[in-house]
Amino acid sequence: MVLLKMKFTQQRRVRLAQGLWLLSWLAVMCGSFIFCLGVYLKIELLRRDEVMENTEIHVVPNILMMVGLASIGTNWVASRVCQDSLDPSRFPRWKILLLAWFAAAAFLCCLLIAVVVLSYALQGRLEESLKVGLRNGIRFYKDTDVPGRCFQKETIDRLQMEFRCCGNNNFRDWFEVQWVSNRYLDFTSKDVKDRIRSNVDGRYLLDGVPFSCCNPASPRPCLQYHLTDNSAHYNYEFQSEELNLYSRGCRQALVNYYMDLMNSTGPGVLSVILIQISVLVSLRYLQTSVEGAMAQEQPEGDSEGYLLEKGVKETFEDFKAYALQMLKFAQVDATAAEGSSPEDPGADKAATDATTEKAASPTPAS
Repeated sequence: MVLLKMKFTQQRRVRLAQGLWLLSWLAVMCGSFIFCLGVYLKIELLRRDEVMENTEIHVVPNILMMVGLASIGTNWVASRVCQDSLDPSRFPRWKILLLAWFAAAAFLCCLLIAVVVLSYALQGRLEESLKVGLRNGIRFYKDTDVPGRCFQKETIDRLQMEFRCCGNNNFRDWFEVQWVSNRYLDFTSKDVKDRIRSNVDGRYLLDGVPFSCCNPASPRPCLQYHLTDNSAHYNYEFQSEELNLYSRGCRQALVNYYMDLMNSTGPGVLSVILIQISVLVSLRYLQTSVEGAMAQEQPEGDSEGYLLEKGVKETFEDFKAYALQMLKFAQVDATAAEGSSPEDPGADKAATDATTEKAASPTPAS
């Protein structure tokens, strides 16, 4: 049973080709949009690469860039097919290529759907990657003289100021690490010695935070040190006072930023999917209607167009049988190649004996 059969006149085919040509170029622009979207997302992820443990989330922009470029190419081909569809002498050359085009277009739609799904599914991986990366970044904040970590302090400071955040989960994360380099500690000072001796690991821990945690919107001058000591500051109470520091952790700030960025791409990607499906369906109708008219040897006569020559179930069964047949042919070719290999010593010996016997037999006199 033919699926979604429609009747086309010559005028209707012309209108379909013209509309599909415009739709194809719209899809080309959408492909450019998808590619630029992937590039922008990739750049934003690379900017924060130092505070990420792994790069699994990069699969989203990588797919977007790949699909964008492929979409530009496939839809440009669709526009060329539209131009040649009304010329009986030029359209037949596309017949074989169109089968591969339909497979590629359907695959691109599946990849775009996968991007939308991955944007939501990878949120947990992104959060875990930022958790470990930020923890290491805070731990290596002081290592400005260590090769490979000398820019870690600048990265964390710029991150906290840009996203208005402090620490991994909150500002208390800075209390648990030594974020002041030994290079800037006066080891002759009694306070420094006491702090180092009071710590099991010999680290110089402070109840303070870097300057980048200070909130400029606070009316009070920034308090960076002795944050838990109420007597160190006038009119100050640590438990009840609203500190003049950023209260949000950088992990949550970055997760929200990237998820908002990827979620905002969802409607755009879904729109591109709908346009791509429209191009695919329209081109299929144009192909079958033009081929039907050419089969009747009346290029300008009426014809029928359809999506599938058979039902969905029958088409799937035919494709399955074709795939199994191709696998059998591949197995037969491999077996034949192994059977003809000159590695069998018995076969070589038999061939040698036959040659020797033929050479030893007397030639009859003429």
